[in-house]
Amino acid sequence: MKRSYLNQLIDEAIELLNENKFKLPPFAYFTPEEWAEKNHEYDEIRDNCLGWDITDFGSGDYEKVGLFLFTIRNGNLKNPNDHKVYAEKIMIVKENQVTPYHYHWYKQEDIINRGGGNLMIKVYQAADTDREMDDTPKFSDEDVEIQVDGRHYTVPAGSVIRLEPGQSMTNTKFLYHSFWGEEGKGTVLVGEVSQCNDDANDNRFFDKCGRFPPIEEDEPARYLLCTEYPKAK
Repeated sequence: MKRSYLNQLIDEAIELLNENKFKLPPFAYFTPEEWAEKNHEYDEIRDNCLGWDITDFGSGDYEKVGLFLFTIRNGNLKNPNDHKVYAEKIMIVKENQVTPYHYHWYKQEDIINRGGGNLMIKVYQAADTDREMDDTPKFSDEDVEIQVDGRHYTVPAGSVIRLEPGQSMTNTKFLYHSFWGEEGKGTVLVGEVSQCNDDANDNRFFDKCGRFPPIEEDEPARYLLCTEYPKAK
């Protein structure tokens, strides 16, 4: 992805979040020059990958296959001194912009429609043989137990759940899910509340894809992504 495009997407996200009165913490606006001067007081942000996160999942077409995220808070399972067991993100999902099928081995999460359009989530349970890292991804044809705002019910494998603004759904471990914004309903502001997040190790994609795409530096970065922070001074 080109840096100029990332800069543009962040500017658009800031405008959208402000329109929806969703305020980000101050570190969201640290410039690269400011990050270069930050000491160990900010290691939680660095170590737990808080901040801007934009991916096209290696598709080369962010508008069709991509996701915009900002991690607001997160614990760190690798750090015994970090006692946070939770994470929170805000995400932006455009109409027909797909996040590919994936599940998590560790993390359980609530996906929340915070406003805008409708969020469409298609679900399959992972087959029993698909729950080990070395096995081939495979959907189960069994019914899927769904949890939407305290309501528990089952749907056939491959069902699409529509979340309207204010609704939320719990994604349990080993639940394959793909989501997008419903056509004609507008961009969706999506929240995520979960157990500790580890996007480098806890995403099981059905099809091979890249979680953190390479960046073409065609102009200077206005803000750093969560994987780009320099070490503390």
